[in-house]
Amino acid sequence: MASSTQPPAQHAVALQRRNVLVGVLFGCGVIAFIDEAVFHQLLHWHHFYDRSTPAAGLVSDGVFHAFSWFATVASLFLFADLRRRSALQARRWLGGILVGIGGFQLFDGLVQHKLLDLHEVRYGVDLLPYDLAWNGAALAFLLAGVSVLLAARRAETRRG
Repeated sequence: MASSTQPPAQHAVALQRRNVLVGVLFGCGVIAFIDEAVFHQLLHWHHFYDRSTPAAGLVSDGVFHAFSWFATVASLFLFADLRRRSALQARRWLGGILVGIGGFQLFDGLVQHKLLDLHEVRYGVDLLPYDLAWNGAALAFLLAGVSVLLAARRAETRRG
């Protein structure tokens, strides 16, 4: 946490990091909510944990949904704190959101789907197109977020 007793340069770096981290948390919460609402509840393609009974899948979805709301609400409180301090850096926050979305989605696609085998995007179909779309979208969000953050850094460097 940034402290007013820090030297100005350290305080500025701490606020930059905080803007990014608040965005990452918000991005994780939003993409988890979208995943839960669209793929779990509306399409019924999978549950968070599909290697047990449907009841266990439903409970695991509830825990996952609670995580998405906790991350979203916590990030909004932190966002409000940044605004209160007049420390909101919209470009860094937006870059953080994109990194959060892409990072969460890529973690889900690689670790939860493939490494831990908790669930797949879909069952009973050729998974390759779904995996490519899932992880490709994740990479696109991640790269977009990194690009936005690098642009914010370049703009900050030019301003001095």
